[in-house]
Amino acid sequence: MRWVDDLETFVKERAPALLRYGYVLTGNPHDAADLAQEALARLGTTWRRVAGKGDPEAYVRTTMARLHISRWRRLRRERLVEDLPERGYLPADLIRIEGDTGLWQALARLPVRQRAVLVLRYYEQRTDEEIATVLGVTRGTVRSQAARALEKLRAVWPLARDRTSDEAGEGAGEGAGDGAGDGAGAVTGRTA
Repeated sequence: MRWVDDLETFVKERAPALLRYGYVLTGNPHDAADLAQEALARLGTTWRRVAGKGDPEAYVRTTMARLHISRWRRLRRERLVEDLPERGYLPADLIRIEGDTGLWQALARLPVRQRAVLVLRYYEQRTDEEIATVLGVTRGTVRSQAARALEKLRAVWPLARDRTSDEAGEGAGEGAGDGAGDGAGAVTGRTA
């Protein structure tokens, strides 16, 4: 059966990228593995239909984002603590950035929906309309969640504070206040 081979090839080739995507969504390698596994299991039951449309990875990523939001909705009534008593093991293949500046830890401190919006916007480079569709919310909710998330990131991520204070010091020069040349990207605001 040719379609089984294609599914197996797809899983072998794309599983590491899907695990990284799950890690960015959840901030936890174990939850990332659960998300990827569940999404790939769902893909297996609909492979012929999804593969026929030409982009099975988009299906898996959308499924992962929706599963993540569904879990968050179920668990949001639990009282979560900010600091865990001990840290778990983090596999080296999930650490994507050499010289990590703490952005991933700062993202992990954000509420689930705000983190999902930032991941979809800046990691997946999706539009507000696409994010709204994936998360099942309005475009206005996406924009407000992104603004709140960026504000929180600026407060907790030291590099963002350094960049915004550097830019404030340069404010007397050309282009002050117009956002032109805003090199900090996702942390200091979305560039046009």
